[in-house]
Amino acid sequence: MPSSPSITLADLGFTWPDGDTVLTGLTGSFGRGRTGLVGDNGAGKSTLLRLIAGRITPTSGRITTVGDVGYLSQTLALDVGATIADLLGITAKLAAVRAIEAGDVAEHYFEQLGDDWDIEARAVEALGEAGVPVSLDRRVGEVSGGEAMLVTATGLRLARTPVTLLDEPTNNLDRDARRRFADLVTAWPGALVVVSHDTALLERMDDTAELHANRLSVFGGAYSAWRDHLRGEQAAAQQAARTAAQAVKVEKRQRIEAATKLARRERTGQKKSDNRQGAKILMNQRASDAQVSAGKLRAGVDDSLAAAQASLDDAAARVRDDEHIRLDLPDPDVPRNRQLARLDGTNRSFVLQGPERVALIGPNGVGKTSLLEGLVSAASAGPGRAGGILLTERFGYLDQRLDVLDPARSALENVEAAAPEVAPGVIRNQLARLLLRGDSVSRPTATLSGGERFRAALAILMFAAPPAHLLILDEPTNNLDVRSVEQLVDALRGYRGGLLVVSHDDDFLSRLEPSVVLALDADGALRDATLG
Repeated sequence: MPSSPSITLADLGFTWPDGDTVLTGLTGSFGRGRTGLVGDNGAGKSTLLRLIAGRITPTSGRITTVGDVGYLSQTLALDVGATIADLLGITAKLAAVRAIEAGDVAEHYFEQLGDDWDIEARAVEALGEAGVPVSLDRRVGEVSGGEAMLVTATGLRLARTPVTLLDEPTNNLDRDARRRFADLVTAWPGALVVVSHDTALLERMDDTAELHANRLSVFGGAYSAWRDHLRGEQAAAQQAARTAAQAVKVEKRQRIEAATKLARRERTGQKKSDNRQGAKILMNQRASDAQVSAGKLRAGVDDSLAAAQASLDDAAARVRDDEHIRLDLPDPDVPRNRQLARLDGTNRSFVLQGPERVALIGPNGVGKTSLLEGLVSAASAGPGRAGGILLTERFGYLDQRLDVLDPARSALENVEAAAPEVAPGVIRNQLARLLLRGDSVSRPTATLSGGERFRAALAILMFAAPPAHLLILDEPTNNLDVRSVEQLVDALRGYRGGLLVVSHDDDFLSRLEPSVVLALDADGALRDATLG
């Protein structure tokens, strides 16, 4: 446990109004440096951040922090008409500065401003450091989603709260923006807790905390060091479990041997008694001594077996039995020469055909998502923009917002609506394979974690009838934990249809082994590219 905690959790519990319990009796603390918080989807990481930030109230237990808490949600609710100053959270302070400079000496302006007389200059400098050198009066609707996230994070950094919580902050950032954000994190003021699947960002952390099986454990080191430690710990636990299991076998065999030995003694004693060998008093004494000796032997053997079994139980408890999602994407049987989509750049066109895997990369704001949306809606490209057209009606599309899901419906209801001919039991079984079971199947998808929502959306694609010839995925790893990303890679690599993926995660794209990598430039040009 960290020696100087910034956040302390004492017997913390949280249950949703529908009765779904997320956390029970959680106790632990976070240090005053930078901590990466990891754990499987659905473990409760985002819920924990919301509890610490005061956005929801614990059902039980207590949370103590060293001061005010800044919080960046996984999903930003943006007012496109707001200004960059609004997004930074400094509009009132700027107004106070300008009012005072204009001669208004009302006390509330000085109270509003505090010590932040240089807030405008610091804000402009901070935006430049973040790689978003935009005017404070510019509208939020004029910047990309990734830029809006950077601006929001910059506002939290300017606020200099003693504790800041960031939930998947790099989801919508391109490669350069991710590097700039990682640099900002390195010099972050105050304690910082970051939930992320971005391993490069997690490497910048001082500590790695894991939320697993309703326990919070903190390791003093970055993500890769923690992974090495966990692997070593699990290897030792598995070896201890094997050794303990062997010891139980030995003790059971010795117990059988002891029981056999005692049975022989009893038969021999009974036989002598029947033959009346020796005086009656002596025979009774020998029988009594034999019973005492047998009792001691049985007790000793039973104690040894119980001790061996206890050791096995303890060792087995340290071995993780982590569940894995199982993805079996249907085989669409796409001919190699079947044209599935045409991507039109301002300089060239590219035709995706057969089971090709195409990775589309490029900086934030160049129009990658717009290109995909144009494909799906069959909208024509605007002047100077990239576009294209689908050449197949059999496609599946998962956008960043997972709009395929009705947030008011449960995961089960969403899949049933998309596949009405499939029996509910079959759907429940498939959702269970995606680790959506119990209450999570029937809760509104708006209350699920990002990873759970993605898996529910993926289930809709898996039940498509007939199977999609082409899957179009926009930043599919945004809300997935590291292990789920690995399993998604395995499923997509085995998929025998066409694949068009937009992602800023080079490691994910590399493991997909794309047939083609295309980069979209700011002028709408499509160019051949490489990853890394």
